[in-house]
Amino acid sequence: MRFVKCLGLGVLLLSIPAFGQFKLDVSGDSVPGEVPAAIASSLGSTGVKVSNGNVGYCELWFAKSLPTGAAGNEQDVTLPTIPVGAVLGVIRFDGKSADRRGQGIAAGLYVLRYVQMPVNGAHVGAAPQRDFAAMVPVAVDKGGNPNLEETIAMSTKATGTAHPGVLSLAPGSGQVTLTKEGDHDWTLNTKIGDVAISIIVSGKSEG
Repeated sequence: MRFVKCLGLGVLLLSIPAFGQFKLDVSGDSVPGEVPAAIASSLGSTGVKVSNGNVGYCELWFAKSLPTGAAGNEQDVTLPTIPVGAVLGVIRFDGKSADRRGQGIAAGLYVLRYVQMPVNGAHVGAAPQRDFAAMVPVAVDKGGNPNLEETIAMSTKATGTAHPGVLSLAPGSGQVTLTKEGDHDWTLNTKIGDVAISIIVSGKSEG
């Protein structure tokens, strides 16, 4: 899997310290208590931890299963059965991060919700796929089943700008692995329920 080099939505991919040798471990930490109960109950009890050398980078707890809908025929959508706004999991960043637009992302907890990049003039050629995980600070996540506009609005609270903070998604291998792609991108493969996904957890803007 090879993802976007430039994304108008602002892909969260940078970290301090940045671009070392990342490694993947099973997390022994339980789902953080700050996560709303309705969301926490939908997550698996075991997470994964990504470290940059000996420095913690992030931890993720994925949903035990995903709601599914009829596959649509939207162009460039690679995960068409996942409803927009569905909870994919929760991510905790250990330190300050930034997205590809240079927008600061504070250390802390974020709910990951599935979104599709809008089809409009602002995003022409921005990515080969339209599937993303929008990060929503747990303190502002309203729960329920938000639509695309509501999810994006909540995600802008992660960046403090008009642009949400998102992670690139695509179908994955189904095996739990962390691999380097190209010069900078580190891609986590996993399964959420029966759905195999891959998600870039660290990378570098090249354009």
